[in-house]
Amino acid sequence: MSDIKIGVVSCSGEECLGGTISRLATRKVLEDLRLGEAVTICLPLFIAGGEEERNFAKVYPTVAVDGCSKLCAMRATEKYSGKVNAVVKVDEIIGKERALEELVSLRELPSDYMELVDKVAQEICKEMDKISSDILTKQVEEELKNSGEGSGGCCCCGCK
Repeated sequence: MSDIKIGVVSCSGEECLGGTISRLATRKVLEDLRLGEAVTICLPLFIAGGEEERNFAKVYPTVAVDGCSKLCAMRATEKYSGKVNAVVKVDEIIGKERALEELVSLRELPSDYMELVDKVAQEICKEMDKISSDILTKQVEEELKNSGEGSGGCCCCGCK
């Protein structure tokens, strides 16, 4: 869509289905749906003091993908780098009870759960599209402001 890189900070919760869906959906976005547009930020490294991750999230827009209502990805990003641009709440997409289901192994992930991964991945993409659109709109407005266009009483030829 654009040259804007967007960081995706995914839940790292291993104990519940919501965390697994978060990670799988993030990978789908990174590897299939928005190849080259998104960068993942490792939440455990981010929390442990990873300067590259923290600096990326300070400079570039971010989407937190949280598996449950604890919102660990969002809270950590906002604590160490600043406000996230969007939060995808997996438990609101797949259902709060379902998000808290235990998952023994990724190999045991039922095929119908891949539909949940797709839903969450689409929501991540939707948020990325909003962020990109907002940034591009601001860039155009800034260019118009700097060029003197759009300041009233002038036609598109640039006359004053």
